[in-house]
Amino acid sequence: MPKVIAVHSYRGGTGKSNLTANLATTVAQQGYRVGVVDTDMPSPGIHNIFGLEPEMITKTLNSYLWGEAELADGAYDVSQNLDLGNGGELFLVPSSCKADDIAHILKDGYDVRLLNDGFRQLVKTLELDYLFIDTHPGLSKETFLTIAISHCLLLIVRPDKQDYQGTAVTLDVARQLNVRHVQIVINKALSCLEPGALRQKVEETYEVPVAGLFPLSEDVVKLASEGVFCARHPEHSVTQEFQAVARRIME
Repeated sequence: MPKVIAVHSYRGGTGKSNLTANLATTVAQQGYRVGVVDTDMPSPGIHNIFGLEPEMITKTLNSYLWGEAELADGAYDVSQNLDLGNGGELFLVPSSCKADDIAHILKDGYDVRLLNDGFRQLVKTLELDYLFIDTHPGLSKETFLTIAISHCLLLIVRPDKQDYQGTAVTLDVARQLNVRHVQIVINKALSCLEPGALRQKVEETYEVPVAGLFPLSEDVVKLASEGVFCARHPEHSVTQEFQAVARRIME
C-alpha cells in the first residue's frame, strides 16, 4: 500500500520545500519509487531544488487540474540529478511558475476534488511506494483535503511564537479530520537552544511526537535551494537527521 506523506506548515519560510525534497530523496535512496507533488500553486519552487529548470517543464499540476493532461504526464524523473543508488527513483510533479498561470489559480481557484483522483492515478501509473505532497502554507480547503487523505502529516515548525500558535490550530484541524499519524519537525533552531529541552517542550505542548530537530545551518543556507542538501553532503550531521526522520516516516 503506497504511503502518502503531506508536509505542511502554518506559515511560509519554514523550509518546508527543502525538507520535503530532502526527505523524499532520502527515502528514494533506500531503493523506493518516490513521487513528489508541488501543490503550493501560488508560490511554486521545489522544482529549483531538484534542478528542474522552468524551460524544461511542459506539463504541470495546473495542466491536470485544467483538463489538459493526465497528472502522470507532468511527472518528471529527477533521479539523474540525485545520487540515489539501490535502484530508487524519484519523480516530481511541479506547479507552473508562469505568472499568468499563478494569476489564474489565485483568481479562479480549482476543483479540489480532482486532486484526490489525480494522486490515486499518479501512484498507480508510476507504481509509487511513497508520495510526498508539498503543500501551500496556511489553512484552506485545498490543505484540508491534502491533510485528510494523507497517511502521515509532517508539520514543520520554527521556534517562533507565531509558528507555535499556528501549529496548534493546524493540529486541531488534523484531529477533526481524523489524521492518525501526525509528527512535528522543528526547523531552524538556534544553537543557543538546548535540543533536548526544546524537543520535550514541543512534545508536551502538542502531545505529538517530534520526528526531527534541525539547526539553523549555514551550510544549508549557502546551498540556496540550488540542489538537494542530503545528495550534496551525504556525511553531514543535517543529512543524518534527515535519515532519522525518514526512518520514522517509513515505520
